[in-house]
Amino acid sequence: MKLPFSGRAMAAGTVAAAMLLTGGSIAGAAPAPSAAAAPDISVASVKAHLTQLQSIATANGGNRAHGRPGYKASLDHVKAKLDAAGYTTTIQQFTSSGRTGYNLIADWPGGDTTQVVMAGSHLDSVSSGPGINDNGSGSAAVLETALAVSRAGYQPTKHLRFAWWGAEELGLVGSRYYVNNLSATNRAKISGYLNFDMIGSRNAGYFVYDDDPAIEKTFKDYFAGLGVPTEIETEGDGRSDHAPFKSAGVPVGGLFTGASRAKTAAQAAKWGGTAGQAFDRCYHSSCDTTSNINDTALDRNSDAVAHAVWELSA
Repeated sequence: MKLPFSGRAMAAGTVAAAMLLTGGSIAGAAPAPSAAAAPDISVASVKAHLTQLQSIATANGGNRAHGRPGYKASLDHVKAKLDAAGYTTTIQQFTSSGRTGYNLIADWPGGDTTQVVMAGSHLDSVSSGPGINDNGSGSAAVLETALAVSRAGYQPTKHLRFAWWGAEELGLVGSRYYVNNLSATNRAKISGYLNFDMIGSRNAGYFVYDDDPAIEKTFKDYFAGLGVPTEIETEGDGRSDHAPFKSAGVPVGGLFTGASRAKTAAQAAKWGGTAGQAFDRCYHSSCDTTSNINDTALDRNSDAVAHAVWELSA
């Protein structure tokens, strides 16, 4: 998640493939019954992706930041997994702060391309650390959900698209570039964009975006089924990659476990953890490593990612 009040970096570049400009979305479609329940997402598998991202950061100066070799190595790692799973992947290139940036888009074959369900996360870290919670956690959960789609041979009614954004930490640069390079017609095809940014905070809260009511209800109902209370997300409002989509009129939603804001006594009473301490005390710091993850929160949120993808694309 980008720092509050950071300047908006200017992005320019070219689209690597025309499909990025012509892809569809799902707005206005009537819900269909689910063909199958979402599979359980293995937290061990999600953590294995985080271990890979940590290794990449360690081998590349301790970070995976925009324009640094660790970012491109992270993108190449995710792309290879998706290519092997049968996705059509596209790299979108842009420029920000004098450095080349990349978005990775993965389309699952089939489904109605006039109704696209998108799930995404930013793949870059800040330069001060490896960014394992921010935002390896969201990136790994979205990746494992995409791989679960492939393993299940899932054939949804709607078209599924997954995205990993570059240069979020510089001001939502990659996601804004993607949205701005969609025609109005193709933006209107996106029925929903789901954003996952920091979903494994050590002192976790369970926050749900209150943007699109149907998407919000999907997440809140899921957590209610687990007996886990949720709150409306406010700390990161407008500070992550859902914001460009929302500004363009796309229905958005997502999950968050908290950043630098301190957990209240009331929140600690219902969620556990430590009152008066930040949800993520390693936010934007060198200690945002694989040790900075709450396994229970990562597990619950990863399952919620898959649940929403299945539910909203059926």
